[in-house]
Amino acid sequence: MLVNPPLTEERLHQIAANVKVLLMDVDGVLTDGRLYLVPDSTGAMVETKGFDSQDGIALRWLTWFDIKTGVISGRESPATTERARQVGMSWVFQGHIEKIPLFERIVAEAKVRPAEIAYVGDDLTDVVIMRRAGLSFAPANAREEVQRSATAVTAAAGGSGAVREVIELILKARGLWNDLLKKYEVTI
Repeated sequence: MLVNPPLTEERLHQIAANVKVLLMDVDGVLTDGRLYLVPDSTGAMVETKGFDSQDGIALRWLTWFDIKTGVISGRESPATTERARQVGMSWVFQGHIEKIPLFERIVAEAKVRPAEIAYVGDDLTDVVIMRRAGLSFAPANAREEVQRSATAVTAAAGGSGAVREVIELILKARGLWNDLLKKYEVTI
């Protein structure tokens, strides 16, 4: 993970230790950004997308530690709704290019300060939320302008473990990673 100045890696971990909510965009973050249009049995076109399984299990881990998650996406997709259900997300907002009111709603509903929220985004519409969240991350495949606006840039691309990378950082910063490794009998 590349930390953008002036933040240091040490300060990144200090802030991450206080994250109570992880929000993210969908296309380009939870997916690689590709949209697949396939015909259903009637010939009508249906949109589908691919999600990373390692991102998925990491999102489930956050629920164990009472860290809430959610998506704010400009596109509407039944695939996103189902994926959010599978991984236990608290908020699923779709079809919204204007994201600030939804961010403010989540802050109020979660009863947290914006500084306790981390956000992962890849495109220009995400920067307004990135500037309001305590931490912001851009996947390796994010727009250059978004990468410069983020607190840090993941080594992984969206749809290929970027969200997992952020979650591991949060769990390590909160001192929970070794407990998780022990649960799975992974040698430390």
